[in-house]
Amino acid sequence: MKSPSFALRLKTAFLTADDGLLMRGAFFTLLAAAGAFLFVDLREMTQASAAFPGHDPMTTGAPVLPPALTDGVPQTAPVDPASSPEILRQPMRFELLPGGQLKAEGSIDPGAAGRFAEEIAARGEYVKEVTLNSPGGSVADALVMSALIREKGLNTKVATKALCASSCPLVFAGGVAREAEQDAILGVHQVFNGSQDQPSPEQAMSGAQSTTARIARHLDEMGIGNGLWIHALETPPDRLYYLTPEKMAEFKLTTEPVATAKKAD
Repeated sequence: MKSPSFALRLKTAFLTADDGLLMRGAFFTLLAAAGAFLFVDLREMTQASAAFPGHDPMTTGAPVLPPALTDGVPQTAPVDPASSPEILRQPMRFELLPGGQLKAEGSIDPGAAGRFAEEIAARGEYVKEVTLNSPGGSVADALVMSALIREKGLNTKVATKALCASSCPLVFAGGVAREAEQDAILGVHQVFNGSQDQPSPEQAMSGAQSTTARIARHLDEMGIGNGLWIHALETPPDRLYYLTPEKMAEFKLTTEPVATAKKAD
């Protein structure tokens, strides 16, 4: 029988801990102690990475919107995104819109954070809010973008039928005020190696733990609840854990109530 996954064991340990352990420091302690579990699961992680090399949204033919993981059964996304897969697969680009909105659309390719920083430096006095429409991509770039958004005191938003998946919610988390409109599509899953180069078991273990700690620390600094990252850890890279408005509010990912679409007269 296949042993429980690292993420499931971590989630079980976290949820069954005494109340006194449900503190910020205890969460990081659990992450550090998870190294032993991670070593047992390395073979499965390596196989999964090899099985899904095309799940980098920059790769032609990659699924921009993976099926959901609900009680282990794949489900469709709550709604279809307004943008086509071709648009979402393109490298991230930026457009200044009226009202101080900077639209960030496309995959978070390596280098997206640098272009974003240049855009903010050139138009920073006009930008009040960053609107996101992205299937995700580079975790490193997403974290840098998120930190810059918070440093500049900007807000973030995912509009109706816009997509913010994989590493994109890390960018979204940087907003001082964070709004997801009705039917906005937000989802998370495990981070994975999208490159064709397969690391050694030691490198895979070190990289997974380092990335896990870095993301958890960033979300904590942004004021996001620990439960968000737990759900990401237990969701395979070819699935998405789609976030309902209730879950987004519970994890403090959103600070604004979901806007209700206006009914036509």
